[in-house]
Amino acid sequence: MVKVPAAAVAASGLVGGYAVARWTGKRPLGGVALAAAGGVAAYEWNRQAGPRAAAGLAAAYVAAFAGSHPLAKKVGAWPAVFAVAGGMAAASWAVTRCPH
Repeated sequence: MVKVPAAAVAASGLVGGYAVARWTGKRPLGGVALAAAGGVAAYEWNRQAGPRAAAGLAAAYVAAFAGSHPLAKKVGAWPAVFAVAGGMAAASWAVTRCPH
């Protein structure tokens, strides 16, 4: 089985969740995509770095989603989504790939 890094899953969840919501016009459907990717990422964070790291990264994932909304008012929706997705990927990589 091919391993997809949790950082990529988390970033894809933020971008994909927004894309689904925007293109279908159904925000709850985007929320399902966001939550599904977040669940997969959280599982991997827990497996790779333990429950404390997973909880912290899950909180960061939710904060990135929430933070994209006010940021979008300043820079636009897509730039905001890509910015928080990049930040989330970097945080995930730092926690799961760097030696503890």
